[in-house]
Amino acid sequence: MPTFNIQLFEGRTVEQKRAFVEAITRATCETLGCDPGSVDIILADVKKENWATAGKLWSDEL
Repeated sequence: MPTFNIQLFEGRTVEQKRAFVEAITRATCETLGCDPGSVDIILADVKKENWATAGKLWSDEL
């Protein structure tokens, strides 16, 4: 059973998240030949102030 833990910046709508998980599920099933019911996806919204790249917080970007 594939399980995906995906972290993304907050701000996406429920409709965007729905389309995203549907696309991931479809691609997973096509690639791995599994049943959609076996694909779990966990989305975690993260504030830019809690995410850093190269030693810099994303919230500090202009």
